[in-house]
Amino acid sequence: MRRIYLDANATTPVLPEVLEAMRPWFLESFGNASSIHQPGQRARAAVEQAREFAAQLVGCRPGEIVFTSGGTESDNAALFGALKPGDHLITTTIEHHAVLHTAEKLRDRGMEVTFLPVSAEGVVDPDEVRRAFRPNTRLVSIMYANNETGAIQPIAEIGRLTREAGILLHTDAVQAAGKLPIDVKELNVDLLSISGHKMHAPQGTGLLYIRRGLQLEPMLFGGSHERQRRAGTENVPGIVGFGKAAELAMAGLASGAIEKMAALRDRLEQGVLAAVEGAGAHSTGVPRTANTTSLYFDQLEGEALVISLDLRGLAVSGGSACMSGATDPSHVLLAMGVPGPRARATIRCSLSKLNTAEDIDAALEVIPACVARLRELSPANAGTLG
Repeated sequence: MRRIYLDANATTPVLPEVLEAMRPWFLESFGNASSIHQPGQRARAAVEQAREFAAQLVGCRPGEIVFTSGGTESDNAALFGALKPGDHLITTTIEHHAVLHTAEKLRDRGMEVTFLPVSAEGVVDPDEVRRAFRPNTRLVSIMYANNETGAIQPIAEIGRLTREAGILLHTDAVQAAGKLPIDVKELNVDLLSISGHKMHAPQGTGLLYIRRGLQLEPMLFGGSHERQRRAGTENVPGIVGFGKAAELAMAGLASGAIEKMAALRDRLEQGVLAAVEGAGAHSTGVPRTANTTSLYFDQLEGEALVISLDLRGLAVSGGSACMSGATDPSHVLLAMGVPGPRARATIRCSLSKLNTAEDIDAALEVIPACVARLRELSPANAGTLG
């Protein structure tokens, strides 16, 4: 059975070029990048070259890049590092749990937190952000692109407001990296998080951009690694892989690969909606990332559909992979005002640049067939919308 993978927002395969770039740093050039002997200095040079590529990806100086283990660590480091008891944090109700759960923990530790609502399309209003400013507001944290719907947030406009007010702005750009151009100066952000495994780098890699001159309280203590901002021996193979993936992502943005991916996503979305009665898509009225579609099928359970599709060789998700196995409907969709039954009837298809037209054609055969079969077996599986 040929398998088709449409869950790139959960993770992407490591590209062959990335794996080849990493291979020598496992077997041959395995020095510690903090050592002063030749093997160590070769490792240091590789880390700094990767830092150059990472900086180019987000439009900053290399010295403003801190390598991390991924998006969750970067989000935690930004929020915990920037805030102290008595400070006020503004975020939204649709953030990834790496931000939401961190915000809740900060609130437990004496920080004030405001969770802003979003529109029915899943976008925060910059005026709502501005109205939430207080004298003690220290940080605003709003994602660049949503991991479930792909909806793009107006970060540059929000950034202009925070700059004028002297407030820091952090954005979780995990789902934007490699799909949208990123320039931290144009976005007016002070902190930005990226995870490598969403852009064909290995799992366990990521970065945090920290604007020059901004001091954060570190989360890890030990050595003076990463300019004393993140203690711990650098993951040289992973960092090299991240750098190569960043280089390839920039080439993809310039080559039209994103437009091709958007065309395939639209073909999938339109084909499913034409073939399946009682189906729809979320956040279609706002700009979205090119690879993501959030599809609902009324009177179905999304989890049952995900399993049925998997048995037919098609990998999709029910929303955020980080909440796999959760019984509650998506907090993102509920925040958008989607009724519970429809939220539970939603699946997410997310493409990578490796997907082909043949993949989409196969998906367009499998999805309607599985929906029809499940409805036949249990036509009232998800109840009716009220």
